[in-house]
Amino acid sequence: MNYLLIGPAWVGDMVMAHSLVRRIAQRDLAANIHMVAPPATAAIAERMQEIKRVHVLAIAHGELGLGARWRLGRALSTQHWDQAIVLPNSWKSALLPWFANAKQRTGWRGEARYGLLNDSKPLPKAELGLMIERFLALADLGEPTVTKPYPHPTLQVDRRQQTQLITEFGLVDNGRSIALCPGAQFGAAKQWPAQHYAEVAIHCSALGLQVWLLGSPADRDICAEIARRCVQAGAQTDLQDGQSPLGGAAPILDLCGRTSLLAAVDLLAAASAVVANDSGLMHVACAVDTPVVALYGSTSPKFTPPLHEQAKAISLVTLDGGARRLDCQPCFERICRFGHTNCLTELTPKAVLHELAQLVVRPVGP
Repeated sequence: MNYLLIGPAWVGDMVMAHSLVRRIAQRDLAANIHMVAPPATAAIAERMQEIKRVHVLAIAHGELGLGARWRLGRALSTQHWDQAIVLPNSWKSALLPWFANAKQRTGWRGEARYGLLNDSKPLPKAELGLMIERFLALADLGEPTVTKPYPHPTLQVDRRQQTQLITEFGLVDNGRSIALCPGAQFGAAKQWPAQHYAEVAIHCSALGLQVWLLGSPADRDICAEIARRCVQAGAQTDLQDGQSPLGGAAPILDLCGRTSLLAAVDLLAAASAVVANDSGLMHVACAVDTPVVALYGSTSPKFTPPLHEQAKAISLVTLDGGARRLDCQPCFERICRFGHTNCLTELTPKAVLHELAQLVVRPVGP
């Protein structure tokens, strides 16, 4: 069968969408799967082995782009699509499969999508608590439950590009590197404080672990703040030359905005472990088989957990039997309504370093 998938606009959601892609490929060994994705996430789809082709829908996040959807849909209509599966819940995301004359147009009911979708039902949020469960259920809306075990996302790594990047940036490739991903495109309420990341970076650097700060151009400010705090503490960063006053410390390298998304995928695959907010790069790290400490504040691992056997989700809810959990947590808001983001501020570097120490061979504990 020919499948046309309409992919999400968020990097993390696109990574998790690979669970659905894998489920389709498992059920239909001859599946011809194509993915439509915006520029922000199309590169992730390119690293999904089962995807035959990625069609880039050249519109910005949140943009209607009616003309662009119509043109791409009509171009795709020359092919026979047995089923189109729409992962986003918006009305506009259901337009392209209709323009493409897909025979069966599957998605969750919502935003007046009647007619655009001819295979839909209300989303049972209570029954499908995880994001990947909601994606997997779209493989067959007629099934009462999602079949377990769930296939986890697995992104391909370009080893040749990885080697080039390691050489270009002077990185170590010996199991002695920690990647920090302090960004969160969704909003500031998901960002662990810069001073906490700096403490983790300084501690790991002092133990001889090279530290990489990774993120998109939108994350440059917080990465620069982390680097500045590290310099003030006497740590060696790529912003200064010479031996660190800490003595024998490994450098802290600010690579934020200096890599493409695909380059970040390959670098995360080379890291010994990753510390990240609940973000797209956190899910990428899991999908390239790297151990992860995932930090949750305004969001919950009960909805978007790190999908990796060697991943640890940590929040105030997980500490001390949940005794430190705030009443407002999780709120799932972009900006803290109280202006303090205590759900993350009170999550200490010591707690994060303790979890990180369980994931890497070289000691990194507080």
